[in-house]
Amino acid sequence: MVSTRITTETFFDRQAVIDALDAGERRALSRLGAFVRTRAQSSLRRRKRSAPAGSPPSRHGPTNRSLRFILFNYEPQHHQVVIGPVKFSGTDQIPHLTEFGGTKPVQRRRGEASRMARYEPRPFMGPAAEAVAPDMPGVLAREM
Repeated sequence: MVSTRITTETFFDRQAVIDALDAGERRALSRLGAFVRTRAQSSLRRRKRSAPAGSPPSRHGPTNRSLRFILFNYEPQHHQVVIGPVKFSGTDQIPHLTEFGGTKPVQRRRGEASRMARYEPRPFMGPAAEAVAPDMPGVLAREM
């Protein structure tokens, strides 16, 4: 599991990132992040029921605090772009479990014993990156 704390200091419009990359490379990485983010956001359908396991998750409700809130930023240690949904504190939304599946202890009410909830994988970031990948060499070549 990739654990990255997203800070605004590594967004592509910040001076530190502008100084670290040349213009073409910065444009190419930023465009790559934007393409994957857009593809992932468009794969999420709004519906009342849960999505079947193996397909992209459903969006529930009109709020923007959902899996559609996807950011991308520059990761200087590995010289790459990191793209993914934001986990908000205080919510039950867990992007890693949505993408890969797994279990998590949950407690319904105060004083009630917790139980393990099983999450079926509903990948959307990996398929979005795979869908965009065939077009990327041409885009990256034009930008660099």
